[in-house]
Amino acid sequence: MLKNTTLFRLLIGFISIVILGIAIWSITVFYNRIKADERDRMLILTETTKAIIADDLTTSENSSNSSANSKALTNYRDLTIFIQNRNNNNPAIIVDENGSISSSVNIPDKIAKDSILLYDYLEDIKDDNEPIQIDLLGSSQTLYYGNSQLLTNIKYYPLILFVTILLFISLLIFFYATSKESEKNKLWAGMAKETAHQIGTPLSSLVGWLEILRAEGKVDPDYISEIEKDIDRLQTITERFSKVGSQIKLEKTDIVEATQNTYDYLKNRSSNLIEFTLDLPQEPTYVMLNTPLYSWTIENLVKNAIDAMKGKGQLKIELVRSGNWIRVLVKDNGKGIPLSNFKTVFTPGYSTKKRGWGLGLSLAKRIIEGYHNGKIKVLFSEMGVGTTFEIKLKRI
Repeated sequence: MLKNTTLFRLLIGFISIVILGIAIWSITVFYNRIKADERDRMLILTETTKAIIADDLTTSENSSNSSANSKALTNYRDLTIFIQNRNNNNPAIIVDENGSISSSVNIPDKIAKDSILLYDYLEDIKDDNEPIQIDLLGSSQTLYYGNSQLLTNIKYYPLILFVTILLFISLLIFFYATSKESEKNKLWAGMAKETAHQIGTPLSSLVGWLEILRAEGKVDPDYISEIEKDIDRLQTITERFSKVGSQIKLEKTDIVEATQNTYDYLKNRSSNLIEFTLDLPQEPTYVMLNTPLYSWTIENLVKNAIDAMKGKGQLKIELVRSGNWIRVLVKDNGKGIPLSNFKTVFTPGYSTKKRGWGLGLSLAKRIIEGYHNGKIKVLFSEMGVGTTFEIKLKRI
């Protein structure tokens, strides 16, 4: 399946490159054809005008008629008018042997009326086409002409086509990445639900055995109490996994109390080498919350912090009110996170542990941002100093 998908992507890329190459080649041929046609038209116009003037001059010499000579001069002066009447697309400028502009056609009025702008325009169109020499009346003049608007527009077609194909390929890649991400999410959701299902059977059995031990009265009640707490915890974990990929129900909850309960559980089951600190507001603070998933998020952040401190250090959980938000800060004095990895740590599969699956922080992000419409990020981190994660939830 993976091999077929890779071949399909390569085939799409190859076809796109071939289409782009054929299109650019076709446009190039079309461009050169129009350019050649425009030059032929300019040559025909100038040669026709020269023939007319030459004929007039011959008539003038044979007849010694001053009116014929005047006619030739008039035709010479009207060369640009003749060109303009037959060509209304290409801008053209005629320069005499001294380099002075004698006439121009199809030039914007603003430029044509300003000699400085006109000479600048002349320099711009000199590179467009090879100039045409006009030898008339014992003088040599040069016709410079630019490309028509059609030819100018065609030059940009390959770029437009390239951008279009690039967007098309980008959409294909986006669609492929989105479908793969959706498939991956379904896979994780399925695994989570299956895990919850598998845990449920032995968990029910443990509850039964616990009742038997309690009924016999041969086990220290404190032990029974602790076992019961762990069974409750397993039930909570099962509930968490069963909610992955399902519609989550949010309820108005005091986040202060929810954080306190999570803190108490984690502190009692963590190493004595971890110095826990909790800083909470005195009064209740209500948010729309799914308590089991929120507790799971805090647990993931705390376990991540303990790993970063290698099982020994200071860890603080703090709740801070900030306008319409409540900020949950989890601080540690562990090894820190490089700045370049601030966003990468939330990517599924990212882990610095040899046996880690890299799901803890990605699940935390999904729970907070996907289910609670909140925000989670690395607020601060410095190598060798520590890290602070921040969760922001809307207050009610």
